[in-house]
Amino acid sequence: MTVTCPNGHPSQADDYCDVCGSPIEAGAGSGDAASVSGSASPTGPYAAGPAPTAAPGAAPAETSSVAGAESLECPNCQAQNPAGALFCEACGYDFTTGAMPRSSAQNVPAPTPSSVQNAPAPTPSSVQNVPAPEGFDWLAEVWVDPDWYQTQEVEDPCPSPGLPLIVPLRSRSVLLGRVSQSRNTHPEIDLSSDPGVSRRHAQLSTDGTRWFVEDLGSSNGTFVGPASGPLPDDPISVGPRTELDDDDRLYVGAWSRVVVRRATPEEVEAHG
Repeated sequence: MTVTCPNGHPSQADDYCDVCGSPIEAGAGSGDAASVSGSASPTGPYAAGPAPTAAPGAAPAETSSVAGAESLECPNCQAQNPAGALFCEACGYDFTTGAMPRSSAQNVPAPTPSSVQNAPAPTPSSVQNVPAPEGFDWLAEVWVDPDWYQTQEVEDPCPSPGLPLIVPLRSRSVLLGRVSQSRNTHPEIDLSSDPGVSRRHAQLSTDGTRWFVEDLGSSNGTFVGPASGPLPDDPISVGPRTELDDDDRLYVGAWSRVVVRRATPEEVEAHG
């Protein structure tokens, strides 16, 4: 007994049309193939033009004999289908094009948040490498040195000597120079009042027990000399670091002298 699909095709199967694969509702009308295929032309999607050919690489359907009649084995679900079927009655596999049924093509589970976002959340230290304010063990004294001023032969008047400017050294590397808003330069040891200091004059760095100074290509050089004895005549080389001894002094610009030393407990409390 044959049934008629919604597109007017005769089908031996009563769930999917053997011709176009359309689902057949229960209770669909039955009739002989001859009465259905009279002068009226089918109106389904495959009514015009030749039957579609199998797509390249599509798995061929295997034929087998079941109870004396040939049948097609679905390569997707291994279900047996009538020999002339275009679609698998069990899963909807397309025997002509090799297209997998929609349920099989979409069997990949949706990615979970852990698989999409498999990188750990950035920590504040990885997002912003500027160290948070912390205590300090070292400081820099910035002095106005009239003797150094006399050796520089500059036209600007020397400020009156007074108490030193105390700068806590809270980082392992600090910049010595002048503030420049246009270049976004904000040195920790600000010598903007000294016209002989470059914007990025020198870098001070420490390993925790020793301090080093590096000239960054300043215009007037960076000089290192002991606390006692004559003033230094030759600047340090640009690039390599120079270790500072306990009694060494830095001379930069027109009149600035910088001393790096350990802070006293009273100074830590006052500037902490």
